[in-house]
Amino acid sequence: MSHQVSDLGYVPPDGGWGWAVVFGASISVGFAYTFPKAFTIYYKELQDFFGTSYSEIAWVSSITLATTYGAGPISSILVNRYGSRPVVMLGGLLCGIGMVSAAFCTSILQLYICVGFITGFGLALNLQPSVIIIGKYFLKRRPIANGLAMAGSPVMLCTLAPLNQFLFDNFGWRGSFLILGAVLLNCCVAGALFRPIGEAPKEEVTKEEEKGCCEKINRYLDFSLFKHRGFLIYLIGNVLMFLGFFAPIVFLAPYAKHIGIDEYSAAFLLSILAIVDMIARPATGIIANSKWVRPRIQYFFSFAIAFNGACHLLCPLASGYTGLVIYSIFFGLAFGMVCAMLFETLMDLVGAAQFTSAVGLVTIVECCTILLGPPIGGTLIDTFGDYKYMFIKCGAVMVLAGTFLFIMNYYNYHMLAKEEKERKAKEEDPKIVRTENEGRSNWNKETQQDGPELEPLKDEREGLKTEVNGTNEV
Repeated sequence: MSHQVSDLGYVPPDGGWGWAVVFGASISVGFAYTFPKAFTIYYKELQDFFGTSYSEIAWVSSITLATTYGAGPISSILVNRYGSRPVVMLGGLLCGIGMVSAAFCTSILQLYICVGFITGFGLALNLQPSVIIIGKYFLKRRPIANGLAMAGSPVMLCTLAPLNQFLFDNFGWRGSFLILGAVLLNCCVAGALFRPIGEAPKEEVTKEEEKGCCEKINRYLDFSLFKHRGFLIYLIGNVLMFLGFFAPIVFLAPYAKHIGIDEYSAAFLLSILAIVDMIARPATGIIANSKWVRPRIQYFFSFAIAFNGACHLLCPLASGYTGLVIYSIFFGLAFGMVCAMLFETLMDLVGAAQFTSAVGLVTIVECCTILLGPPIGGTLIDTFGDYKYMFIKCGAVMVLAGTFLFIMNYYNYHMLAKEEKERKAKEEDPKIVRTENEGRSNWNKETQQDGPELEPLKDEREGLKTEVNGTNEV
């Protein structure tokens, strides 16, 4: 793991103020993941008020999710430019403005703009910086820190869902939105905890006007990651996984009602899932941080995804309420395991320095499959009139994703070991060292023979050489 230390240019403290950062991250991550789900409590009232169909109202959560994930690269660029603290505080402010504005909406289109786009963008500015800052403060204990931060999501779900119901019963949807706007401003407080650490964000302005638009963006968002073997393996596996990741949660309560279980017992299944999920995330972080698991954490992640899939494949066998309770327990465990390692495994592959760009690029690519998963599940239910095909589809896709990641990560680990072996052999072999020295000597002779008219070219080559070697001479 030493390469991550050199990537950052300093040794992360692995504690101290870092735990305050984890607490702040759990609040920001919790709001980002939970808000679109908790918002569904207001659907029926909004549908009656605006006189729209259920699907038109459901687009509010879909647009919020799409904006949260789709704005990932913008969030990453801003973090690279200004750091995590101001970005999260701006996100909290946008969330508050979005919800307060939504309280005065008179049409569904205005709701799409206020909740979907403004609040959604605010949540995007909360999610990525929160997981990025953890990699700046932690290295040895990073899996534990990530597990604790990600546990903010089920904790917030258990808190926000009943709070929304209470607000709605007492203040109606307009009053609830005003109060929710104030609650979401707590993201600004969470962001204030993200004290900058390490190198200051890049703010180069020299010759900026001479660079093209793409070059400027590439300075803050590293597109070379699409040539990174580990990153591509992670990306393909996760895009496949998300086709079956969220749909079972969306359809669990409706499935329970479909087989004759009462409304309250069906809703309780989600509470069981959330409670197990809440315990599973930090527990997974502790296991992933152990000396036996951490060196091969990608295998553990692959297993967690395949375990999810196996749970969904077995779900149709649960004919009664007891069976669904058992399914909810195992699903909560499997879901929590995946969520705890979702960002940790990416950080493990690309290193903490490139993680800021990696998380932005991953979220925008995953955005499509995250949105498509539940509608595909709904289409299967409508076509066959049975929920079991939806669970089988989700299970099969996730087992496939887990298997793909296991095989490809085995290949990646093998290649990394081979490359490391070759690098060491190169360092130890005097012939190779001598050849390199001769090459360097030839370079020096060549540059010495250059006349005055070639001096600018010489300077340019020297500058390029310096840049490639990653040195900074003052």
